[in-house]
Amino acid sequence: MRLYTFEHQGTERIGCSRDGRLIEIIAHRGGMISFIASGRKAMEAAIQSAIQSADAASYAIGEVKILAPIPRPGKILCSGINYRGHLEENPKAKLPATPFFFSKLPTAVIGPKQPIVHPRMTKQLDYEVDLAVVIGKKMKQTPEGEVMDCLAGYTILHDVSARDVQFTDNQITLGKNFDTFSPTGPCLVTTDEIADPANLPLRTYLNGQVMQDGSTSDWVFTLPYLLSFLSHVMTLEPGDVVSTGTPAGVGYFRNPQVFMRPGDRVVLEIEGIGLLENTVIAEE
Repeated sequence: MRLYTFEHQGTERIGCSRDGRLIEIIAHRGGMISFIASGRKAMEAAIQSAIQSADAASYAIGEVKILAPIPRPGKILCSGINYRGHLEENPKAKLPATPFFFSKLPTAVIGPKQPIVHPRMTKQLDYEVDLAVVIGKKMKQTPEGEVMDCLAGYTILHDVSARDVQFTDNQITLGKNFDTFSPTGPCLVTTDEIADPANLPLRTYLNGQVMQDGSTSDWVFTLPYLLSFLSHVMTLEPGDVVSTGTPAGVGYFRNPQVFMRPGDRVVLEIEGIGLLENTVIAEE
């Protein structure tokens, strides 16, 4: 099932897609995190109730504003250097012995079609397509074999980066967390819809040109290992977002370098999830 967070008449709502339309899940209006935290059986029951109800509100996708699936996650953790191709294109990178993570902050999250703001502080605004997972139930020191049962689903995360800020004194947090630097969406695809997350093609298009063209089969660390490792460091909770790294082709390591500029249109694509599209505007 494809789950959406959307805005209609100034109110945030959640819904599922059916025959090209969004059906509001009226039985649960506490937001996507609360919906996920209710548990898989309760989610399935609420979805079926909405689909079967003659009174359920239904909208064409074009008549509502699609938001990020999780508009304000509790935590956003991003895996760095988790594709062999991205490792090879970075002359300073070394094969990590254990997973490496950095944080993106909830204030950086925007949804599809919302503009990425090009800060005046950077001249190196870079793109990165990431497959992200949304945690479905609490994870604490979770064994690898139990990880997949703890996931609510998958989405696309655009790890926008200001490279000249990021690589100055290794300021990863600052370079990754300007407002609008975490476009996410367009939806949350439940785990039953994607049979093998470790074999998904993913691409970035900048003004129609393919910049990244990879597959999750190039991961250094598997998804169960990544999340199990992370859960031994911190407790993961429903609605937390964890991304799994980016493939080769980022702008900083191209020759010549390529960066996003105001007026650009950037589209991220992951098979089985869809397209995440945003434009770039100048900071006012």
